[in-house]
Amino acid sequence: MNKFRVSLVAIALASTLGSAIASEDQEIVDQISQFGVKYKVTDNQAAQHGVNCAGLGADWASCNRATITLTNPGPAIDSKNWAIYMSNVHKTLKVDSEEFRMVHIVGDLTRLEPTEKFKGFAAGESVVIPIINEYWQLYITDVMPRWYVTSGEAKPKTIASTDSEDLTTFVEPFGNQWKRIPDDKNVLMAAASRFDKNSDVALLPATALRGKIVPEPLWAEILPEDADLSKGVKLDLSSLPAEMELAVQQRFQLSGIKVQGSGYEISTRVDGKALSKELAVSGGYLLTIGQDKAEVIGYDRNGVFYGLQSILSLLPADGSAKIATMKVNDAPRFAMRAVFLDVARNFHSKAAVMRMLDQLSAWKINTFHFHLSDDEAWRIEIPGLPELTEVGSKRCHDLSEQRCLLPQLGSGPDSDNNGSGHFSRQDYIDIVKYAAARGINVIPEIDMPAHARAAVISMEARYNKLIKEGKRAEASKYRLVDPTDDSNTTSVQLYDRTSYLNPCLSSSLRFTDKVISEIQAMHREAGQPLQTWHFGGDEAKNIRLGAGYSDINKPVAGTGLLDMSKEDKPWAKSQVCQAMIKDGKVADLEHLPSYFALQVSQQVKQHGIDKMQAWQDGLKDAENAGTFATKRVAVNFWDTLYWGGFDSANDWANKGYEVIISSPDYVYMDFPYEVNPLERGYYWGTRFSDERKMFSFAPDNLPQNAETSVDRDGKTFTAKSDKTWPGAYGLSAQLWSETSRTDRQMEYMIFPRVAAVAERAWHRAAWELDYKAGKEFIGGVTQHVDRQVLLEDWQMFANLLGQRELARLDKAGIHYRLPVPGARIADGKLEANIALPGLTIEYSVDEGKNWRRYEANMQPTVAGKVMVRSVSPDGKRFSRTETL
Repeated sequence: MNKFRVSLVAIALASTLGSAIASEDQEIVDQISQFGVKYKVTDNQAAQHGVNCAGLGADWASCNRATITLTNPGPAIDSKNWAIYMSNVHKTLKVDSEEFRMVHIVGDLTRLEPTEKFKGFAAGESVVIPIINEYWQLYITDVMPRWYVTSGEAKPKTIASTDSEDLTTFVEPFGNQWKRIPDDKNVLMAAASRFDKNSDVALLPATALRGKIVPEPLWAEILPEDADLSKGVKLDLSSLPAEMELAVQQRFQLSGIKVQGSGYEISTRVDGKALSKELAVSGGYLLTIGQDKAEVIGYDRNGVFYGLQSILSLLPADGSAKIATMKVNDAPRFAMRAVFLDVARNFHSKAAVMRMLDQLSAWKINTFHFHLSDDEAWRIEIPGLPELTEVGSKRCHDLSEQRCLLPQLGSGPDSDNNGSGHFSRQDYIDIVKYAAARGINVIPEIDMPAHARAAVISMEARYNKLIKEGKRAEASKYRLVDPTDDSNTTSVQLYDRTSYLNPCLSSSLRFTDKVISEIQAMHREAGQPLQTWHFGGDEAKNIRLGAGYSDINKPVAGTGLLDMSKEDKPWAKSQVCQAMIKDGKVADLEHLPSYFALQVSQQVKQHGIDKMQAWQDGLKDAENAGTFATKRVAVNFWDTLYWGGFDSANDWANKGYEVIISSPDYVYMDFPYEVNPLERGYYWGTRFSDERKMFSFAPDNLPQNAETSVDRDGKTFTAKSDKTWPGAYGLSAQLWSETSRTDRQMEYMIFPRVAAVAERAWHRAAWELDYKAGKEFIGGVTQHVDRQVLLEDWQMFANLLGQRELARLDKAGIHYRLPVPGARIADGKLEANIALPGLTIEYSVDEGKNWRRYEANMQPTVAGKVMVRSVSPDGKRFSRTETL
């Protein structure tokens, strides 16, 4: 046989062998993708029960035990050539099995794989894998869906048993594993405890709600007659621009009121001189509602818009079009009333964003803070930098990350879910136009220098592509990393040094200038030139250098032990940054984020933007607001109050910053509604924030909140500040979307509790006290706050939500959260109540086969197992079911 024929035979044999291996790999993937998976949290206080959490390097020596059970429904598997990828938001520190190991990849992506001691999966066998994770797992959403299998070059597949947003399909009930620490004082919300919590709020008659507006106006006089809008309204909207006029008409029609050439007359005009000094601010208005006509006089177009929203707010939910005649003098409490939405962690659709904006405008929110980038994704098209969306907006299983970012937060190996997605240039312009037509200013946020991994990886893909084309200068133009930097850092979300763009590179500043320029162009095209640029700036640190860890050679009790010689600060080994420090351009590594913020502020000013905004920690090393190039600088203040935020907020205000209260423990909407493992959300700042807690928040006297709330562990705390407090500029509610993977989940987390934030942002309540330096509030001891007035105020608001506002959300197609009823059985009779009176409660005595309406005045006699749930006003949706 000649050499040529031998070569052909060898090639053919190799090809056949390769095909056989690939086929075998795919068979393994296909089989394991059908495995049953069960995840169970077994001990959230593992350090108390013999686990050396400190020795494992756990932050504050806190770790938990869990088990993964894999069930093989098919034939035996003895191959070691497979791996299961999953999202672990808390790092797995140890696997208590010699057959398996966990390998951290990046972010929350973790790989479970067999060791050399793996014995295989026998046919029909269930294998239990005990693991130890950092921190705690207290809510079901700590476990992410869409685990997936790989083997060699086979196509990855999601394990079917984990491919669901109903996490109860593979996460075992938590049982008593809901406490963070042994003396956790939080109250688990079950039927009976929820009944107790709701017991001080009564259902008010419809007559008590007559003439009530959400949010509450500054002053109102309710008159005895009614105005009838049932025959439609004749709107004179000549005081409004065309796009705002259309928005008003659409809102009237959504409310069931016809807009036509005849009917009840509503006239409007902008006339700042007609308003008193108290009302002479943006959004201020006078409203007069008579039997035959109404008039709105606004300080500006927003004032007119808000006056019209107040008319619609008066409509009852029963379909009646009669509203109270009245006189209203109204103006906002805070200049900025904001809602923040993160679309980077998980994408949310243009339609969902617009639904949200429409409702927020009805509650007089005037600012939309749009978080468009983070480690997990880049979500806005930037002309000239297509890689940002071609690579940075998509997730898939590409270990090289040249086609996409690696999966995170339960997105799985494919790009067919909200882990992937972006807004085109036109989408973004449409959103800005839609917001502007509803009196809402859009503030885009491109987070930097930390939380920038999507941009960093995208620009590396661009760099590699252009280098292959021989275009070295063009490749380096927007590169965001210094190739000399091999620092070992870990971000808060467990990313490596690729989480941080390098603030010392001129190419980083070229990148920011390009992005600001393009987004400003979009805003101008939308008719709303940028007024504020949000820099981000948060969490530019190595979390392993935090106070919860210490050096294994110099251990500190109660901390996780690490070899600190292996830990670096961000950019510590960047030669470019080291040269800048040596030359005196920046004091040290810690000053780099604030240094970069100052540089970007120059660009912001050059693009005609008057205001720079950031999360406070991104500016902490700047001397004061005056050091920035822009005329104004604002900070989103996000220190938790019980960890000292009641005092540190003053520092920012006294340095000349406009302080926007964004306190996690009160206005983060990614936290759970209640203390129950079945609720959605993170909880590092508090275990719950429901409508009542948010309504009771005093944003302009932070120490006061010590009297009306508790800390993360359900314990009272003391608050006092001796510093002056110039006052808050605004209030902002935040939805970070790590656990909100769908539009429905997003709406569940925002609505209806954002209404309570809108109330506090617009209206100062009678029970809110003036700030006084040195005044001490001690939870459970002092009684400075008039709790009875607060209760009466809340009762009215709760009834307005339950009897009116939720029905409006139904009409708008918003998938809001329905509160789970409270219930108990006393003397054989069922007693039930609800946090938002007016909602229908149903019960079942046959495990959900038949449901009956619960009537408080006809308490049914029951026996055995009883289930309860609440029903939306339109009857189409139900709350989570609770069993007694």
